Amino acid sequence: MSARPTIINDHEGVPIHAWIEGVEIEAEALQQLKNVANLPILGGHVAAMPDVHFGIGATVGSVIPTINAIIPAAVGVDIGCGMMAVRTSLNSGQLPDSLKNLRSSLERAVPHGRKPGKRDPGSWTNPPEASIAAWNAMEPAFSNIIQKHPAIREGRTIQHLGTLGTGNHFIEICLDEAECVWVMLHSGSRGIGNRIGTYFIELAKRDMEKHLQHLPDVDLAYFREGNAHFNDYVEAVEWAQEFAALNRELMMENILKTMRDDPSLPPFEARLTTVNCHHNYVRRERHFGREMYITRKGAVRAGAGEAGIIPGSMGARSFIVRGLGNPYSYESCSHGAGRAMSRKEARRRFTVAEHEEATKGVECRKDEGVIDETPMAYKNIDRVMAAQRDLVDITHTLRQIVCIKG
Repeated sequence: MSARPTIINDHEGVPIHAWIEGVEIEAEALQQLKNVANLPILGGHVAAMPDVHFGIGATVGSVIPTINAIIPAAVGVDIGCGMMAVRTSLNSGQLPDSLKNLRSSLERAVPHGRKPGKRDPGSWTNPPEASIAAWNAMEPAFSNIIQKHPAIREGRTIQHLGTLGTGNHFIEICLDEAECVWVMLHSGSRGIGNRIGTYFIELAKRDMEKHLQHLPDVDLAYFREGNAHFNDYVEAVEWAQEFAALNRELMMENILKTMRDDPSLPPFEARLTTVNCHHNYVRRERHFGREMYITRKGAVRAGAGEAGIIPGSMGARSFIVRGLGNPYSYESCSHGAGRAMSRKEARRRFTVAEHEEATKGVECRKDEGVIDETPMAYKNIDRVMAAQRDLVDITHTLRQIVCIKG
């Protein structure tokens, strides 16, 4: 049975095609979608994925087609944020009875958290050779960007290459339906992506004010092709997307090396299956016979046969999928379960004891610092998957056994 979208057209502008059967959408997120749908730069309907929820500027879980224009806030500040997963030759029977030491060694190996220090080393103090070599290859293009926009320079760059970050970014060890061991992670372009995104969002707002362009939401300010900053933004955002993909590759290599050095694990092969996909990004694509810029704000490309990753939460299942190439979703699917409530509301509503129960069987943090990431703060992943049956097929179902949160 297919899961057809709900078509929403009780507003000015283009229709909204929303895959929300069986899942809730808050009023604030719906209004955001309607604001986007009213923009004059759209090349077709707006698509909303089943994990849709309120975001800054544009709705998380939305796909926005624009003609000769890009909305920087729709791309967001975690440019190129996405997922990577690798299947290994290990199986559950080859893992130690306790996974605590494995979790600890991975936490030491990959910088994560907000501040440098023994517990949460959020960035490299002395970047490893792999990060240095990768940065040296990327630095000339970055120098070209900051020559024109020096404000982007301030902050960490190489120190963040190969690091996890904060919030809902994570590293997980998972088992699939055949008890095969997978490594999965979620991260993006770190501090430099944030600086690029924030800088160009403000430039776009100033351009809109200069041209007295009325917007339903100031965060929907956009650059048109031909604008003084359009090409610079495209150059910077493409560079940040490359940084994000490379950041995931470097972390994955570090994780696999750490696991190979672990005396409790036997020798193993990795990358038997590898998926590396963005879910916050923009790229030029052709849909319905037109060249467009497709912005996926919390959405994964799901072209026919394309592999993707849809994670659940700390205690819920995750999925490796193959796209069905649905034209009406602009060949897209959800990027996860999607938040059911704000971080503040989750911290107010749930206790550490409830979080412990929800993450039973997962080696992870079970303290107040991760209550905002507890599984109950997210939508039901099974309902989300059911709502997008005509967008993807499930190829592997994963359950977490180790989770490291940023």
